[in-house]
Amino acid sequence: MSSSRPKDDPLGNSILIGTADERGKLDKSTADQTLETLGYTPELSRNRSTWHVVFMCFILSSVPYGLSTTFSYPLAGGGPANIVWGWVAVSLIILCVAVSLAEITSVYPTAGGVYYQTFVLSPVWCRRITSWICGWAYVAGNVMITLAVNFGTTLFFVGCLNVFEKSPGVGITDDFGAWQTYLIFVAITLLCHAIPAFGNKYLPWLESFAIFWTFAGLIAIAVCILVLAKEGRRSAHWVFTHFEPQSGWPAGWSFCIGLLQAAYATSATGMIISMCEEVREPALQVPKAMVGTIVINLFAGLALLIPICFVLPDLTKLVTLAQPVPETLKSATGSSVGAFCLLIPLLVLGIICGVGCVTATSRCTWAFARDGAIPGSKWWRIVNQRLDIPLNAMALGMVVEILLGLIYFGSSAAFNAFSGVGVILLTLSYACPVAVSLILRRRADIKHGNFNMGALGTFCNVVAISWTLLAIPLFSMPSFKEVTVETMNYASVVFVGYVAIAAVWYWVWGHKNYVGPPTEGVDPDIDPSITHNIVSKSD
Repeated sequence: MSSSRPKDDPLGNSILIGTADERGKLDKSTADQTLETLGYTPELSRNRSTWHVVFMCFILSSVPYGLSTTFSYPLAGGGPANIVWGWVAVSLIILCVAVSLAEITSVYPTAGGVYYQTFVLSPVWCRRITSWICGWAYVAGNVMITLAVNFGTTLFFVGCLNVFEKSPGVGITDDFGAWQTYLIFVAITLLCHAIPAFGNKYLPWLESFAIFWTFAGLIAIAVCILVLAKEGRRSAHWVFTHFEPQSGWPAGWSFCIGLLQAAYATSATGMIISMCEEVREPALQVPKAMVGTIVINLFAGLALLIPICFVLPDLTKLVTLAQPVPETLKSATGSSVGAFCLLIPLLVLGIICGVGCVTATSRCTWAFARDGAIPGSKWWRIVNQRLDIPLNAMALGMVVEILLGLIYFGSSAAFNAFSGVGVILLTLSYACPVAVSLILRRRADIKHGNFNMGALGTFCNVVAISWTLLAIPLFSMPSFKEVTVETMNYASVVFVGYVAIAAVWYWVWGHKNYVGPPTEGVDPDIDPSITHNIVSKSD
């Protein structure tokens, strides 16, 4: 066994040369020291390595699953050209968002995520209200995306069952009532909460398994549908250039509305920040994982979308379906059993994605409650010592999601509201610290972090803010110009509801009692070299 001894690098930072265990302990000690400097006492175990962070970033998006459950949006928006190029365009935009968040997270790595970052970057006179807005958007966005994932898995599962028919053209679940679908949703929600609640220490293994499961599933789907292609294959020219909007909107606007598929699949980009207090080197690992995963997701998405576009059946028929992917795989394989087998990897990935979203949501809810910003905070900020998780915060999210799921009894378009408002809220929360850093602080804090991208970072900040200004009104619009109860986008209604709750609670309690995160670690006069030295010790 090699001995360990401290050694100073040319900058005076201490480097430990020794065993992996010894280096791991130093990483945890340094991360905890950073957290204490930012004003918090470490309460969670740091059990995630660099690869574990990358894997969790990957499953939070679970791109093949997310793209499959929302395939109807770009089909109505413009067909194959909207599907392929919309995915590329949004991925590049979200890469800019990830770079922007990575720069800030490398300086302020806490479970409070963008909420904490907005507070510390804002001027003293407005930091309470800006962090309140960002925090509520961040927590609500996490909850809504988790709800959308679990509800999307429910609808996708029902759609997968319908590849089996009880009579020609009639799926075996076509006569399902709202209550049957809701019960499936409740069962999936309970499962996705039970796994991270009682198996927290095994989550890194589950996330590692998900990576290999995803790529194995992608290969199986692509090879099978392209080789079999029972109804023929489209030409490459058609796949990459055919634009056939069926939404009723003008062509350009129709294309933009079709981007909700890609925006939903990449919306979880910043949710990983909530895991900073369970990562060994959060100031390094989380920023790199956020940016690197977007690149991986770009190619993983293309690996699914392009093969499916080559075997798309009649678009007019597909656009009427809530879940077009099961029908597409069935037409390509010519077999209900074959199609269902190919859909199993996506269904399993949906469950794993739900587990990841539940985990991240519980952490950000706990962090927000830790600073007293949620009604009943004294309950939600408790960490269960036996399970090593904020169990109460996790239970709160579960109850809220199950109650909001009742909206499905009033409208089968509930999933549109869940996914749309989730994207809107998370996009808004991501933009808050970026806008404050760029406009008010002029990126002064970024130069002290480990992920300073310089002029490229400034460009990414501008793109991220511009995307937010477009996304909020865009994803409040219905997918079809001719609006019915079924096609109405209720995202704006849910969004206004959350804003009202946050505003009322601030008026009732927040403006007198809410002081934000601890200020001792973010005093405006703090010597920047202190933060720089701490976060860079393991560089």
